[in-house]
Amino acid sequence: MKPSPVKTRISRRRFLAVSGAAIAVPTFIPASSLGADGRPAPSNRITMGVVGWGMQAPGNTSNFMRQPDCQVVATTNIDKGHLEKSLKAINGFYKNEDCKAYDDYREMMARKDIDTVMLAVPDHWHALMSVEAAKNKKDIFGEKPLARTIAEQQAIVRAVQANQRIWQTGSWQRSERNFHYAAEAVRNGVIGKVTRVEVGLPSGHHDFAGTGKPLLEKLSKLPEPVTSLAKLAPGTPAWEAAVSAPPAGLDYEKWIGPSTMEPYVQARGHMNWRWNYNTGGGQLLDWIGHHGDIAHWGLGNDDTIGPMEVEGVGEFPAPNALWNTCTKYRITCKYPGDIELIIAGGHSDIAGGTKWIGTDGWIWVDRGNNFKASRKEWEESRALADDVRKVKLPFTPGGHFRNFLDSVKSRQPTVTPVEVAHHSAIPGHLGLIALLTGRKIRWDAAKEQILGDADASKYLSRPYRAPWALS
Repeated sequence: MKPSPVKTRISRRRFLAVSGAAIAVPTFIPASSLGADGRPAPSNRITMGVVGWGMQAPGNTSNFMRQPDCQVVATTNIDKGHLEKSLKAINGFYKNEDCKAYDDYREMMARKDIDTVMLAVPDHWHALMSVEAAKNKKDIFGEKPLARTIAEQQAIVRAVQANQRIWQTGSWQRSERNFHYAAEAVRNGVIGKVTRVEVGLPSGHHDFAGTGKPLLEKLSKLPEPVTSLAKLAPGTPAWEAAVSAPPAGLDYEKWIGPSTMEPYVQARGHMNWRWNYNTGGGQLLDWIGHHGDIAHWGLGNDDTIGPMEVEGVGEFPAPNALWNTCTKYRITCKYPGDIELIIAGGHSDIAGGTKWIGTDGWIWVDRGNNFKASRKEWEESRALADDVRKVKLPFTPGGHFRNFLDSVKSRQPTVTPVEVAHHSAIPGHLGLIALLTGRKIRWDAAKEQILGDADASKYLSRPYRAPWALS
């Protein structure tokens, strides 16, 4: 899996290639799908298969099912409990039993009558599933970050481009008005020349699945209690108490997939997989595709794969700890044009969200419709005057999910196509490599290579566990 450069510019040629691709026409949808709810006829609907059913998939699937021209016809999962929940939710929405369940994503993706797939799985599965979907001519809605490594991202970009697929990344902030206005204002020079960008991300760990707390309660009763899962490591009585057999309904061998096999511990499984580098990337990579993506949008970096240099400092648990991802970090990225981009988690001087600082002022934006600026009139207007708005960023009034379906029909790129997802995550990946090596990373954006550091370059990819292989 040696990294290689890919053509990631959203060129006219790429646009026309996607625009000219034929839309797959469903060959099979159960007659009962017609219903009496005013939905389009099956022949006019976009069929979808969903992969995963943890933190993101239920909400994503619900949003797609509410679109009248989308029909979810299949679901797949290697956890029987999650598979049953997804099937019940989908069939319950449509009030029929037409959705088919699969325990192997490859079987589902081989169906000719499925037009699109929604992928919401742990990071270590992004590449294999995305490439498989593209090969099967499915348009893809995939979650961020694009993949666990830069090499995997490159493989996804190649597969999507080679198969002329539509891709939408779950970086939904681009479909929100406050983020759109902020990025467009910066692009149009409202704050002057940008000199610095601050990207504030979360720090630490969060027990999303609620499986960490009961484990810690159990471990607190030991003679040598453990108070943090970031301090729980093999070779201790606490570790032996934490390890268990996988649940009967979970195919743990498949769940680990291409990653290194490790003993099953429930607290680093569903949802909490992101706190272990074997399967996830911690807060840094979990969030770089959101606020880092918006930073790039405002800088006009959708077609570039900078930065040129990256360095940083971070705090890590022991490498073999149950939760071993970086808990506090500060990364400095140098971009062309003397622009400095700071990515920080756990530092009070960097506010959460994205802040661009220019020669004539600053603009900050965050979730919850938050928007602040150095000038009151910028905050109040929330719209650029026609004579100022020379650069017009695409806006998706119908939302992120609607934008994907519209692009499937039109064959025009979404607001967050695969190339954008690749570029937006690069600072996070390079930042993590700088943290892990403790060295400044010099990056050749044209060749997508780390310069002069063979050891750091090893982090661009990960070895795959047999029999899994990324083609």
